[in-house]
Amino acid sequence: MRIKRIIGTLISVLFFSSLGIAQTLNQAYLSYIEQYHKIAQKQQRSHGVPASITLAQGLLESGAGQSYLSKSSNNHFGIKCSDWQGEKIYYDDDTKDECFRKYSQVLDSYEDHCAFLKSRARYASLFELKPTDYEGWAFGLKKAGYATDPTYAYKLISIVENYSLHKFDIEQAYAKNSTASEVEVKTNSKPSKRIIEENTTSIGSIKAATTHEVKRVNGVLFVTATAGDSFSTIADEFNIGEARLRRYNDVNADARLAAGNRVFITIKKNKAEKGYPTHRILAGESMRSISQDYAVKVTELYILNNMPFEDGAKLGQVLQLR
Repeated sequence: MRIKRIIGTLISVLFFSSLGIAQTLNQAYLSYIEQYHKIAQKQQRSHGVPASITLAQGLLESGAGQSYLSKSSNNHFGIKCSDWQGEKIYYDDDTKDECFRKYSQVLDSYEDHCAFLKSRARYASLFELKPTDYEGWAFGLKKAGYATDPTYAYKLISIVENYSLHKFDIEQAYAKNSTASEVEVKTNSKPSKRIIEENTTSIGSIKAATTHEVKRVNGVLFVTATAGDSFSTIADEFNIGEARLRRYNDVNADARLAAGNRVFITIKKNKAEKGYPTHRILAGESMRSISQDYAVKVTELYILNNMPFEDGAKLGQVLQLR
């Protein structure tokens, strides 16, 4: 028994350590995303390049705007001088003193990035993809020769997923209104209806095999399942891998959807939004159901409350949500 406890403790330590490493986000990346995501969404709206891919390429190619090339030339996408009539800068890349395009402002770099992709035949097939298919775009860019790095596509996908950039694709593709919408949130005493005041709680309906209204809680996008829905059909609708969608919702491969279930289509947060510091557990609730109510990852609920992962929700217990 003692050996089992020791092994269990070691596993827990390793698990928490790996969580800490995985959840460490680069502040420079976060600042870059905050500064340029609206420009990236504008490019998606105007040219059809996914905002998530534009941001991921900008982050990767410019080192989040910190590289010498980006600082000295506003070139955030590493585009070289071929058929370029504007200002130029020379920089050691694959070979010495390579010629790169120079821009007067970062916005020009974003505009030229999309123009560059649209004007070259080798990228034409990418524009047949949906602007929410970031994986297809990532592999397509690598296949078309945008970069020589054999892991380029995987790096882009990793950035998109680690920094939840896919939400910008969905918001831009399907945004139709900015009115607040009523979302059910359980309080510490009994379930009640509250208005979640955010800029875009309801972001409209999408045209697909089924029509779901995309809403948000705690800044995380979700839809409500209807009769006949499955994780597979919703994953297809939003161009998300089914396994990833299940991870977003903290369910295993055997879980099934029921009408009325909330299904998150972007990753949940590490804590609840301001105004919801705690939650008293009610009859019939589980750690996962509370996680879905507040759009907080199940693992984070356990970590916030210093709870062993084998423990379940206990009636009357007050959980820390922030």
